[in-house]
Amino acid sequence: MPGWIRKNMPQREEVARNRWLRPVAHRVLRSELWRFTRRSVPRGVALGVVVGILVPVAQTIVAAFLALPFRANVPVAAVTTFLTNPLTTPPLWVAAYYLGSWMLKFDSMTPDTEVTRQAHGWISDWLAWLLSNAAPATVTGLVTLALVCAVIGYFLSALGWRIWIARKWRRRQHCRTCRSH
Repeated sequence: MPGWIRKNMPQREEVARNRWLRPVAHRVLRSELWRFTRRSVPRGVALGVVVGILVPVAQTIVAAFLALPFRANVPVAAVTTFLTNPLTTPPLWVAAYYLGSWMLKFDSMTPDTEVTRQAHGWISDWLAWLLSNAAPATVTGLVTLALVCAVIGYFLSALGWRIWIARKWRRRQHCRTCRSH
């Protein structure tokens, strides 16, 4: 897994060459956005999760842009957007629909409302879907899942960072005691 992350993590030079990011490259390439710190990494994870779930296209570019105001780690935010991929997106959307339906209590409403019946007669299928219960339920579920997963990701990455640093300190302390004996 670390090899895959290292291989797919965007490099500063790649971002500098990207034609879409070139106008703001001087801001995106600031060194503090590429440094791995205890604050920037969890922000990057949370931002990447939100963008990965809520933004359907150009997720990496959107995550890089949003890393600026949130002072999040750009590579971590970009890689975390890969949480959603062709294998994970369909189950995520189905779960979002059921969560949103449960939250909006659509199961207690009648599914065949006058607005829906009229929409099927003269509006395209897309607009009919938007007027049905599916669109609001899916959007509500996606936003809820994005926020919950971002909070969980933030705290798990902060905890992981803390454990990693504690192990480094213990290993360093152990090496000091071994050298003194």
